[in-house]
Amino acid sequence: MMDHQAYCSAVAGEIKALADLVSGADLAAPVPTCPGWTLGDLVWHVGVAHRWAERIVGTRASARVPIREVAASPEGDLVEWLRSGGEALVATLRAADPDEPVWAWGEDQHQRFWARRMLFETRVHRADVELALGLSPAIAPALAADGIEEFLANLPHARSISSRLADFESHGQTLHLHATDAEGEWTVTMPPAYSWRRGHAKGDVALRGPVADLLLVVYGRLGPEAVTVFGDRELLERWLAATAL
Repeated sequence: MMDHQAYCSAVAGEIKALADLVSGADLAAPVPTCPGWTLGDLVWHVGVAHRWAERIVGTRASARVPIREVAASPEGDLVEWLRSGGEALVATLRAADPDEPVWAWGEDQHQRFWARRMLFETRVHRADVELALGLSPAIAPALAADGIEEFLANLPHARSISSRLADFESHGQTLHLHATDAEGEWTVTMPPAYSWRRGHAKGDVALRGPVADLLLVVYGRLGPEAVTVFGDRELLERWLAATAL
């Protein structure tokens, strides 16, 4: 993990990169990795997420802020709206005390949660845009490894996923992720006793490949064919469906 200010700088860089990428693009174009969305829908979603996080951090919220409070339709240019919201978010994150308690939907109930979360919220959606435009996402190995750990830590806390995990049928089988271009191995124990840990182990199903590709597979942005799969493919398909964001 990085320190809080490093996450803030990374968020700023990702927001600029996303805004630059969609500037001049056809915002009516579809986003295949987000079925039913256009590029404009994706930009709006990310802009709302940034404003929601900024409101939570800026007000030091102790309870969930209804997202409808920040979800008004933007006026004017959508990309500039994304940039302005991103600038406000980064300024608020930089001014925050990372160790101060605040409401968060994930595991870490402190202000620092939101800088890390907004980094990967923005980076994964930038990958959506890149794939929609026929580009190959290039994610630095250290960042991708951190993204995998952030995903695994928050997985059981996500409202859209927790119920699916509760219904997931397994007997404690394991999924192993093995990066080939960085120091990174993780073993996930599936429900009913979900957990994850770093390190080598033999899994019931294993994925082996570049760590950026592993990140995009666990997020459902690339299919399992993007990496090498060993073991129980049916278990893998069920797991990816249950954990899709």
